[in-house]
Amino acid sequence: MAVVIHAGHGSHRPARLPIFVVVHLWDAVPLGTRDVEGGASVASLELVGLPPLMGLTSGSSAVVVGLLDGPVALDHPDLDTADIRVLAGGSSASGLEPNSSARQHGTFVAGILAGRRGGPAPAICPGCRLIVRPIFTTAPSAGTQVPSAKPEELAAAICECVDAGARVLNLSVAMSGPSIRDEHELRTALDHAVGHGAVIVAAAGNQGTLGSNAITRHPGVIPVVGYGVDGRPMALSNLGASAGKRGLGAPAEDVTSLGAPGAPLTLAGTSLAAPFVTGAIALLWSQFPDAPAADIKGAVLGPSRRRSVMPPLLDAWGAYQALSATQPAEVTI
Repeated sequence: MAVVIHAGHGSHRPARLPIFVVVHLWDAVPLGTRDVEGGASVASLELVGLPPLMGLTSGSSAVVVGLLDGPVALDHPDLDTADIRVLAGGSSASGLEPNSSARQHGTFVAGILAGRRGGPAPAICPGCRLIVRPIFTTAPSAGTQVPSAKPEELAAAICECVDAGARVLNLSVAMSGPSIRDEHELRTALDHAVGHGAVIVAAAGNQGTLGSNAITRHPGVIPVVGYGVDGRPMALSNLGASAGKRGLGAPAEDVTSLGAPGAPLTLAGTSLAAPFVTGAIALLWSQFPDAPAADIKGAVLGPSRRRSVMPPLLDAWGAYQALSATQPAEVTI
């Protein structure tokens, strides 16, 4: 059930899903669909130790995940049992086509988090409440093929999600040439989220460069680097000091999730890696509801002393075991 809340390329490789860019969205076109049975994303989940944690819980409705992305196809059959709320504080998405890149992106990421268990999507934390705050809601501007959002729109969306109760924020976005003012607005919004005890997860980006941006540089953000099925960083993924020091790696290759509309899609990109980390954090918080944000982050990030620009892979089960040693777990009857 979804409720709208009104608030103030080789031919044999999967398509690279663009990470939505604040100001611009990197272009990519899905190569098509894949006929999949349930459990198609098991390999991706196993890569980061999620199956045993998912076996314990599907998530708690008390844990709210904020998805700042494109609109989500709320009528998708694999989302019909998900607890989704839409914050309608941004522009209307009514002008978008059902198969627009913005809607495809939002629905794909939503499937990774809240899809139906046993379906084609990873469906990491469908028991958690998902707050969707569309920021890519308008048709592409003249001369472009991708939607965009202004930095101040993202900053406002971050604050709205946190004020609506989100404890984990998923940002599959990247900055493109932000001004000093833009960076200040985003920093203030991210500070607001951290100050309210939220954990922020952001995609590192798909440019294959060494560096960071206004989002991933923030000390409260967990940058997520895309890893391939071989357990190594993908060439497309950005790396850097921020990601190496306090980031994580997660699946970004051959990831299958929901299409909007139609059959499931299999795509690649760091946009897909971020929700694996977001979902793991949501499950951990569901199991350890009294754990402070710092403890949750400490468990997923592991040892604090790192010197590489390449972060380690997420180990969700290792994080659960670390928290089990210090935190009382939620008892389910």
